[in-house]
Amino acid sequence: MLSGGGSNLQALIDATASPAFPAKIVGVISDRPDAYGLQRAAQSDIPSRCVERDHYATRTEFEHALARAIADFDPDFVLLAGFMRILRGDLPDRYAGRMLNIHPSLLPRHKGLDTHQRAIDAGDIAHGCTVHFVTRELDAGPALIQARLDIADTTNAEQLAAQVLKLEHKIYPLALRWLAEARVELTSNGITLDRIELPEPVVMDADGLDC
Repeated sequence: MLSGGGSNLQALIDATASPAFPAKIVGVISDRPDAYGLQRAAQSDIPSRCVERDHYATRTEFEHALARAIADFDPDFVLLAGFMRILRGDLPDRYAGRMLNIHPSLLPRHKGLDTHQRAIDAGDIAHGCTVHFVTRELDAGPALIQARLDIADTTNAEQLAAQVLKLEHKIYPLALRWLAEARVELTSNGITLDRIELPEPVVMDADGLDC
């Protein structure tokens, strides 16, 4: 599910193109008809659907339409990749443990928008991105994996955004792989990876990800 350029979608398309990858993309949903991610889907012969918010009188009706669109694809997992809508209805509950989002900050720091400038303004020495399970609360679901980098004194928000995006393209396919291989489970106590409880998300440095 996306709203914009779909660079994370492209990273997932590239990863799942390998016969050895344990998942495939069965559909793409956007809330914007001009989202370039829809073109990326078409170029890879992936079915897509556009569910525009303005076509529905209420948020509830919009989310019901989203739910129907997702159900039509009958997915095992749902991945949000730059989907700029907050899901307040029962979708996060319906796909609990099977719905992921990627957020451009080291959650729980800097939930919401403008994360890169906020990290600089806050004097953070490190920044990055987080793959987390989706819940009804914005950017608050249990975090599975993070990638982090040091913020140089001369780095501006645009440069930082580009650096973090490269990290996103690395860890989102990895998170999907873990999920598809049934290595990850969301329990009432949190996340387990290979049946071991994670007290904190797995953290990878930019150097280790070759970014």
